[in-house]
Amino acid sequence: MQWQRRLMALLIACCPFAEVGAAPASALAFMRLAVVTEQGDTLVDEAVPADGRWCIKWQHSVEHFTVLDCYRNVAGVMQLERSHQPDFAAGLGHIFGRGEQLSDGEGGYWINAINEPVANNRYVLRVGSPAVNHRVVWPGGEHAPVSLSEHAAGQRVTIQLIDPHASPRE
Repeated sequence: MQWQRRLMALLIACCPFAEVGAAPASALAFMRLAVVTEQGDTLVDEAVPADGRWCIKWQHSVEHFTVLDCYRNVAGVMQLERSHQPDFAAGLGHIFGRGEQLSDGEGGYWINAINEPVANNRYVLRVGSPAVNHRVVWPGGEHAPVSLSEHAAGQRVTIQLIDPHASPRE
């Protein structure tokens, strides 16, 4: 973890040089995804470039199938981009006018183009049991998956997209 912090500090130090001549919005393109427990323990702290994507993957507690809620860094704004649901089980389903529902070809469906900004770039999740196995996954494979349930089952965590140039708690 120490080498990751050093790498992050180096990237932050070099970031202003990469932005020379760029539009102001691009200054927010490089962000960090952080998942922090109520006790202040950091479970995830990873760089997310502009248009970078990550998903919260979990097992439905009743039907026991995998659900994906996928997010994207859009010019420094966390957006819920899409969701994959294998069934119309309890608590799931498509809401008319919120994205476009498409078959996944395997009996489930994707809800694409949701593109809803997450208020204040953060939300609180009550992490499920190991059977639910809430985890952060990276569709491009750029980071290893992190099981939130392994570290914080039954606890509240804050999932947030953070501007690395901002002061803490901003």
